[in-house]
Amino acid sequence: MTSYEEAGVNLTAADQLVERIEWRVTSTWTEDVVGGFGGFAAGLRIPAGFDNPVLMMSTDGIGTKAEIARQSGLFEGLGYDLLAMVADDLAAAGAQTIAMTDYIAVGKLDVDRVETIIESITDACNETDVALLGGETAEHPGVMAPDQFDLVATALGIVEYGEEIDSSRVAPGDVIVGVTSPNLRSNGFSLVRSIIAKHLPLDDTFPDTDKRTAEVLLDPSVVYSPAVMNLLARVHPHGLAHITGGGLPGNVIRILPEGTRAVIERSRWETPHVFKVIQSFGKVSLGDMFRTFNMGIGFACVVEEGDADETLKAFETSDLESVVIGRIVAGDRGVELR
Repeated sequence: MTSYEEAGVNLTAADQLVERIEWRVTSTWTEDVVGGFGGFAAGLRIPAGFDNPVLMMSTDGIGTKAEIARQSGLFEGLGYDLLAMVADDLAAAGAQTIAMTDYIAVGKLDVDRVETIIESITDACNETDVALLGGETAEHPGVMAPDQFDLVATALGIVEYGEEIDSSRVAPGDVIVGVTSPNLRSNGFSLVRSIIAKHLPLDDTFPDTDKRTAEVLLDPSVVYSPAVMNLLARVHPHGLAHITGGGLPGNVIRILPEGTRAVIERSRWETPHVFKVIQSFGKVSLGDMFRTFNMGIGFACVVEEGDADETLKAFETSDLESVVIGRIVAGDRGVELR
């Protein structure tokens, strides 16, 4: 007779993980959470202050950044990457993230490692007032290598009906404010891994820094969502874009109506060192760099020219650096980098 455990699924370890993480998960809960830890589902009452609330959802993951973490054993920042991918997508629609669930797939359940990952998720959620309502950790023996894992999440956001950002107001004469990103966030890692495998061992010092390559590549994402909510209390942007896979060209175009063109001036901000090293070692064209990575701009806001200063001040109060990087002009729909 063959048991479930002999097939590769450790139910005892799963129970042990649940016991360890309960207090971490419930530490993100407020009195609005309905349900208990360990049940089949949990809910959240609509926060006060909404007359006609619209619920929005987003699902994403950290991609193959997880492979860098696996190889290096550094998992502490992954929760910020995960939350940023879903919460900042919601923020681009004008929605405040109020809850999240996660899904962790593993080849074999390492309780200590998964606990560290969940701790990073709850740290990120606590810092941004997001309730982690629950999740799932699934063992996939024979499908994934024992130490492999994948990390994804679904987030729930809320916005007052009529106040969502749908980009219909984007028009020639608007300016584009970019919010800086100091690192890779969670995009382009398939290209990154192909380069480091040949040129940049993870345990070696990253060129012109005092950090290991793994530490530089795994630097946690900035979560822009709280700062965007602060902005929305001051200014009504015409369009918001989360700069993820596809970079500035692939994401800014998503908020452009027909007949409008975004002209972005690359000289307006300093490209972080990590991108310069990746481009140099990988001999990657500048065009491919901008189509793959954020290149130092993690979020973009299209606002009326008269709102530019207030937009910059809003991000400054959130301790984020922002700069006017371009403007909207009439023309064929697209993004032009100069």
